Amino acid sequence: MTTAHAFAREVVLTTDLATKLAPAPAGLTVDAEPGTPEWLPGPGRPPGLEPRRGREVSVPPIEGMRDRDQRARILHAMANHELQAAELFAWALCGFADAPRGFRTGLWTILADEQRHARAYFARAEALGRGPFDCPVTGHFWNYRERLTSPLAFVCTMGLTFENANLDLAAAYAAAARAAGDPETAAILDEVAADEVDHVRFAATWVGKLAPDASAWATYQRVVTFPLGASRARGVELDVAARRRAGLDDEFIAGLAAAEPTRPGGAPRARTPRRS
Repeated sequence: MTTAHAFAREVVLTTDLATKLAPAPAGLTVDAEPGTPEWLPGPGRPPGLEPRRGREVSVPPIEGMRDRDQRARILHAMANHELQAAELFAWALCGFADAPRGFRTGLWTILADEQRHARAYFARAEALGRGPFDCPVTGHFWNYRERLTSPLAFVCTMGLTFENANLDLAAAYAAAARAAGDPETAAILDEVAADEVDHVRFAATWVGKLAPDASAWATYQRVVTFPLGASRARGVELDVAARRRAGLDDEFIAGLAAAEPTRPGGAPRARTPRRS
């Protein structure tokens, strides 16, 4: 690959999983000058990883982390989340090729993180007995592609919704893995949670740059509409400290605190029952 655009294009379109998750060649960076936007179709996927409808895919709840096989299935689903994120950040690099270089550089950095997360989750799931092609997967993040019409819509949807929620979810699943006696899985989740702080910070920073005449919370409420929104941007336990580290202000955090967290299907997120 000779350009970041070409590399990102390959990440989206290839049907080879190893190629899709391979790091960029050393020294490759985004172009200094804006390029021509290229709106790519949905992702290429190898047989066995084609996105299916949500009702065709069943993932155990967090309580399943206590069981080795269910934990592997959960990790496989997490790997697919990170795979979709990698594809979508690569898709954004192509689609927003005319965006400021700082924005594209942020996308490029996060793309590498998402690839690394997906590789780690897939490897850990395989160590627990579930290979990359052993479980059906959804295209949940890709289902919102039509909303990603601008850099602002992209960071509000991906960064301030999905990655924002993962500040809570990754930490909760890490705690569940530790409680199950699986420090290897917990370490991966801890790393993902730490990286999400940087990803949410990137989103918050660019919301301020792209919509400077309104607060981040007002912009978020205007851009992100049902079924997404604040209820999907948090977990059961709101990690306020992580959001402060990510640069979210008091108004935004208060808006999240007032929202009732929901699952992708709209059901409320229930607290994990305590073990007696």
